[in-house]
Amino acid sequence: MPNALHNKAKLERSSEQRYNIARGMLLIANKKARHEYEISQTTQAGVILLGAEVKSLRNKSGSLSGSYVKAIGNELFLIGAQITPYKFADNTDYDPKRTRKLLLRKKEIFDLKTAADKKGWTLVPLSFELIKNKIKLKIGLGRGKQEFEKREKLKKRDLKREMQRENKQALLKI
Repeated sequence: MPNALHNKAKLERSSEQRYNIARGMLLIANKKARHEYEISQTTQAGVILLGAEVKSLRNKSGSLSGSYVKAIGNELFLIGAQITPYKFADNTDYDPKRTRKLLLRKKEIFDLKTAADKKGWTLVPLSFELIKNKIKLKIGLGRGKQEFEKREKLKKRDLKREMQRENKQALLKI
């Protein structure tokens, strides 16, 4: 009988819940990446991780700040990403900032490598996501922003906030 109840509960899931399971859950984000770089294209890659690293990422403990993706030969590697050691695992000889290999198809690697070889373009890790019980790294092809571009974006955002505040106050007065 428990199996029948389990199947019934499975059928009662809404389509929205199924969509969220397929879309994935954000584990760690590189918040500075969108500020420092103008991202033109994104792709997802698998990552070779240890079991304790998977547990640690599921607990959302780690950082992508200061990390980058580098093409070495015909492979892509994530360099400088810190995944905090899982506290219940044996962490002897564990390097939190070790280099991790990314898993992509050969054509995808070739396309990303040729695009990143152009002057001013680089591969930036954007976030770790959990998609269908697999941890994926979202990579962005980005071009570095200059200081005036960053200031301009901040000014636009501040103006937008100010306008929203004024609109809200005007609506409250009515």
